[in-house]
Amino acid sequence: MTDCTRLTKVAACTAAILSLSACGLPRSGPTKAELLDASVVEGGQAYVVAVNDNVNAIASVDQTLGFPASFRNAAVVGSDTIRAGDVLGLTIYENVDDGLLAAPGQNAAILNEVQVDGSGFIFVPYAGRIRAAGNTPEAVRQVITNQLGEQTPDPQVEVRRVAGDGAAVSVVGAVTAQGVYPIERPTRTLSGMLARAGGTVVEPEITRVTLLRNGERGSIWFEDLYSQPGNNIALRNGDQIIVEQDTRNYTALGATGQQTLVPFEKQTISALEALAQVGGLSSSIANPTGVFILRREHESIAERLVGADLPSDQRVVYIIDLTEPMGLFHARGFDIRDGDTIYVTEAPYTQFNKGVAALTGSLGAVRTVNQTATGLGG
Repeated sequence: MTDCTRLTKVAACTAAILSLSACGLPRSGPTKAELLDASVVEGGQAYVVAVNDNVNAIASVDQTLGFPASFRNAAVVGSDTIRAGDVLGLTIYENVDDGLLAAPGQNAAILNEVQVDGSGFIFVPYAGRIRAAGNTPEAVRQVITNQLGEQTPDPQVEVRRVAGDGAAVSVVGAVTAQGVYPIERPTRTLSGMLARAGGTVVEPEITRVTLLRNGERGSIWFEDLYSQPGNNIALRNGDQIIVEQDTRNYTALGATGQQTLVPFEKQTISALEALAQVGGLSSSIANPTGVFILRREHESIAERLVGADLPSDQRVVYIIDLTEPMGLFHARGFDIRDGDTIYVTEAPYTQFNKGVAALTGSLGAVRTVNQTATGLGG
């Protein structure tokens, strides 16, 4: 066989392999070139942005949670605060024989059941309508004493709670003991109430604590409750505390160790950590120059990235080249967000290798059939 013949056959085989690669071989997704062709610059519908330090600074979003100022500024309430619906007991002592309230021959009047009405008031004869809800028994005692002091000399008043739940909050979700708990001296703050409920049953690093109060909502990370004292807010009657595991996740596809939906393992995850969570890049087929993060980016961030006014949120495709000198640093500085898709493209030679395998496998199968047919004919 001449050299020319050999070259002709090699060329024919190469053409066949390339033809196979282009039309029918299986693959994990689009190639790097195909994703780059999706750029708005190329007439596509996404902005393709190469990740660098400047891009990381723009795309980084503070994921810190926090309570509204109304929660943080609320003062601690006493555990004996009177609430609407509570029942109080009053005893009123007078230093005269013929008092305002006492029966003849007695110097004390006992009012065993004085209910706090829906508006938070009670009625005491000769003292009038008195605000009780929101006050302590001691504060109510002083008001009644002052009111009666204008009509009888030096009255002595005792106020006690006879019945009523007082202030209480509900704790639900990922705690040891869900339930409704009274606000008592040890449980007047969020940390005390969570401790009363047995603490969280999931990893503290991925636990969120949400508090609902009068139509307002605030959330913090469980760890921040102890690292930032301002988050240990005072509780109020009717508060609802929800403890839950972080539900954020991202999707890993392409030439990675796993192709799966991945939950966040901590509050912030970089692109490098996200790749490590799924086993890194597949060493046999991955293209380290084609690591993509696909995201629906907020309008304000997209405008800063592309340097132009945009009408709405935009599809943005971030690309990281891990073979560049700073590639690993850029990947470590890029924060993954909830709902992101990480896609690693296959190396260009992968499709060629698949073509070779398909072609040689097909030729081998044909050769086997021919040999079998020859044997049967003989």
